[in-house]
Amino acid sequence: MQKVCAVVLAAGDGTRMKSSHPKVLGEVLFRPMVLWVAEALEKAGVEHCIAVLGKGHEEVRAILPEHYTHVIQADRKGTGHAVLMAKEYIRNGGFEDVAVLYGDAPFVLSEDIGRAYKQHKTQHNAVTVFSARLRNPMGYGRIVRGANGVKAIVEQKDADVDTLEIEEVNAGVYWFEAAFLLEFLEGMTSSNAQGEYYLTDCVEAAVSSGRRVDAYAANPDTVLGANDRKTLSYLNQVAQKRIVERLLEEGVDIPFPDQVVVGAQVQIGPDTRLLPGTILMGETMVGADCEIGPHTTIRNSSVGDGSTITSSQLEDSVVGAKATIGPMARLRPGCHLGDNVKIGNFVELKNSTIGDGTSVSHLTYVGDTDTGSWCNFGCGVVTVNYNGNQKNRTTIGDGAFIGCNTNLIAPVTLGDRVYCAAGTTVTDDVPTDALVIGRARQTIKENWNKDGKRFERGNKS
Repeated sequence: MQKVCAVVLAAGDGTRMKSSHPKVLGEVLFRPMVLWVAEALEKAGVEHCIAVLGKGHEEVRAILPEHYTHVIQADRKGTGHAVLMAKEYIRNGGFEDVAVLYGDAPFVLSEDIGRAYKQHKTQHNAVTVFSARLRNPMGYGRIVRGANGVKAIVEQKDADVDTLEIEEVNAGVYWFEAAFLLEFLEGMTSSNAQGEYYLTDCVEAAVSSGRRVDAYAANPDTVLGANDRKTLSYLNQVAQKRIVERLLEEGVDIPFPDQVVVGAQVQIGPDTRLLPGTILMGETMVGADCEIGPHTTIRNSSVGDGSTITSSQLEDSVVGAKATIGPMARLRPGCHLGDNVKIGNFVELKNSTIGDGTSVSHLTYVGDTDTGSWCNFGCGVVTVNYNGNQKNRTTIGDGAFIGCNTNLIAPVTLGDRVYCAAGTTVTDDVPTDALVIGRARQTIKENWNKDGKRFERGNKS
């Protein structure tokens, strides 16, 4: 769609959300609503976009795609006034058609954007409005049809008794012929109950000038938006139900659907089981035949086929196939685990690579480390990566054995098949096949507590 653009209306503040942030930053499944709309436009092939922003515009600009232009609506005087802010962008861009969408209505589908545009061009419409039929249309502008398409959109507050009976409502998304939209914006008025400039008046204006207006029957969820925390919560429920139903159809096992949360960008393979308390966020990919949970959170990470992750947290990391993680393990950003890796209870990894088959079983911290394949870490191992001024890396070769309570003082390199004795503090590089022992010699003082009075209960000496 080279000759079209989109105007995303995103100037609403968070007053009714009881928030200091713009309304469009309210999250549905951990993702700001405005990004749902941006993704739909991208998938539909709309490359030229402008966002109409208001108070807190810096926050919205920070998350919008780089190709978005923006304009500020300092005074909010209605939807028509908001689109008016984008008039010069539309005019100077030489666009043939313009889509207008609300940034706080996240469920517009890319398929609907494309199909509506095709209808718009085929019928030579000046305006194509998205519509939906609702059993309870209370609060929505009604679509009033005539003999040849749509003749008006009447807002709830301006509707008479007969108009309020109409079930077809305005879904809040439009395709405009750009020339007509510019003409309408220059001549629109605020002669309504609220004294605002309604974008919906464009329909009557088009019809009165002999131009054609029609409605595209969109997915009913398109009408759903959020003005407060209650409606935002409802949007989360709608989105989650939709995603869970899709995953179940794709062969994912979710025995307790109301006890898991899965983001819209998450991908999961068949025969994977999601147990209660599982939260999958961001651009996360989980392979087939995995078991995730209970009480596991994964963000922006990938998990290979056949892996098990129990009561753990992963962020910005990669896990290979047939890995076992947890319980109570944490993978901080930058971790890359190979196949058949075992990460046990109370293990923390950060910015580290763990080779195939390596086992880090319990109570260990591995940070800024490159570990080879088929190594074994005992309990209480620490890679000491921070010297107070900078982070340093540790390198461990294949087949190494790191005994319990070992400290590896970075920067340090251990060759293949190195054996670190328990309790060792390693400060220098260790060659391949070596045994390293770095601890104080054991001292025994016989009869030191012969009288039995040292450290008796209540003795503070």
